Amino acid sequence: MVEELGQIFESSGVVVVSRYEGLTVAEMTDLRARASAAETQVRVAKNRLAKIALQGKECESISSFLEGMTVLTYSEDPVAAAKVIEDFAKDNKKLEILGGAMGGTALDRAGVEAVSKMPSRDELIASIVGCIGAPASNIAGAIGAPASNIASILSSIEEKAEAA
Repeated sequence: MVEELGQIFESSGVVVVSRYEGLTVAEMTDLRARASAAETQVRVAKNRLAKIALQGKECESISSFLEGMTVLTYSEDPVAAAKVIEDFAKDNKKLEILGGAMGGTALDRAGVEAVSKMPSRDELIASIVGCIGAPASNIAGAIGAPASNIASILSSIEEKAEAA
């Protein structure tokens, strides 16, 4: 169990620690379903074992959050777990986000919220592809335009040149 937790702490882009006291089984099932849909994991582990697994890890600072009934939400994507847990906490006031870690960077409650508002890896890739693809589509549109449109553009350029 300690080795498995250690792998989670080493390989995750972000780990968020929350207190889940008072959540029903149905609510925890809902959290797990939301997490699964976002390629994020939810793990309830004994705090003592998690603290042992954290020893010597970059994110060892989160061990201070491991008191009481805690749940770990983690993902490879450095934003996904924070987004999932923030969305769930908005819908369910029983869940209290304590903090987390993004690699070696400790996150307090406000830090987790700030990370959740960042675009995910997939959103960034889509944005970059959109920026790259836009000029090409404009050129393709101009090339595919009817010859009459191109001719009218050329004649208006010619008229402006003669007027000047």
